[in-house]
Amino acid sequence: MTMVKFPKRYLIVILTFICTSVCYIERVGFSIAYTVAADAAGVNQSSKGTILSTFYYGYACSQVPGGWAAQKIGGRKVLLLSFVLWSATCALVPLDPNQIFVLVIARLLVGVAQGFIFPSIHTVLAQWVPPHERSRSVSLTTSGMYLGAATGMLLLPSLVKYRGPQSVFLAEAALGAMWSLLWFKYASDPPSSQHPKATAAGFGESLLPTRGNQKLKVENGGSSTRTAKIPWKRILLSLPVWAIVVNNFTFHYALYVLMNWLPTYFELGLQLSLQEMGSSKMLPYLNMFIFSNIGGVVADYLVTKRILSVTYTRKFLNTVGFIVASIALMSIPIFRTSDGAVFCSSVALGFLALGRAGFAVNHMDIAPRYAGIVMGVSNTAGTLAGIIGVDLTGKLLEAARTADSSLSSPESWRLVFLIPGLLCIISSFVFLLFSTGERIFD
Repeated sequence: MTMVKFPKRYLIVILTFICTSVCYIERVGFSIAYTVAADAAGVNQSSKGTILSTFYYGYACSQVPGGWAAQKIGGRKVLLLSFVLWSATCALVPLDPNQIFVLVIARLLVGVAQGFIFPSIHTVLAQWVPPHERSRSVSLTTSGMYLGAATGMLLLPSLVKYRGPQSVFLAEAALGAMWSLLWFKYASDPPSSQHPKATAAGFGESLLPTRGNQKLKVENGGSSTRTAKIPWKRILLSLPVWAIVVNNFTFHYALYVLMNWLPTYFELGLQLSLQEMGSSKMLPYLNMFIFSNIGGVVADYLVTKRILSVTYTRKFLNTVGFIVASIALMSIPIFRTSDGAVFCSSVALGFLALGRAGFAVNHMDIAPRYAGIVMGVSNTAGTLAGIIGVDLTGKLLEAARTADSSLSSPESWRLVFLIPGLLCIISSFVFLLFSTGERIFD
């Protein structure tokens, strides 16, 4: 009697899902813990915005180098080193709002380390996952971000309340260490012969660039590819790449503004306590988890059943996701109850996650061999959105407080949510005009 073997690529996808979950527990956790510590120390909103956005400066600096490193030495190794670095930083740094220099350096280090993670994940998935499974595999992996954020929003406020803000750092470091051990033990590079039918799509082989069909003979009678230069100019001048870049910027602008400032909106804008809100505060991120996976399944179904081409599938899901999200974002200040705010933010984040089945998988459609590089370029734009959006929101709120001496009025928050709403509309049209699902980089 033969036992059914669990495919190794499924294990890789599950581990990358856990990876993104832990990363976003860390990001949400810092926002929650620092907000409590900063408010207790009397730190103003503009200064809070500066510290919260520091992470993204480091994150932006390492996106393209992360793609390059994953391409050259392997995404598996880079992923492990990144996790060890940020986990060690969280374990060793004290959370003291008065030690501004130490906090800035620590958040820069965590940002640099985590900046290598997503380009490495895309390189690993492009190696392991065949084309017909990519939408749902990437959607599952990225949905870990939202489950992690939901888990953080649900559990970490209570941890802060009973054990203090510093306990969040230690819990995050422990999670990072445990994932690193799992990845070290179970992750591996794919054997090139596992799925020979998929090699034309860049699956199951090294994703290092090749120069034409040039190969080198090796002792065992096989062959190895000779590496060539990465086509940086073609990548940076490609309109389909820029369609991904623009939508990545918008997605992360909206996500990072909500992730970093939604706790402040609940506490100051609606005069609610995060602890007293119970499980409802995690619903926006739980909705992202659900809709991200729905988008992946729907996308793969439309493609495999030949209902729509890859190009039209990406455009359809991206457009629906971003347009609905724009309406929900601009509606948040209208509703002045916790249920209304949770509903609007849940719809906004849920449909943004649905839209990831459009732009976020498109890296591997147009450039499977350079997926990590293209992901690094587009995620740099997404990180710049974090720097701009988080810091700008702090300045907008500080200006509103100066004018009205209160952040409880809807007018104080209207521009905060209007900006990402308008960006969603603009980005959806850019993707409709310039994106493609065809492979354009050999």
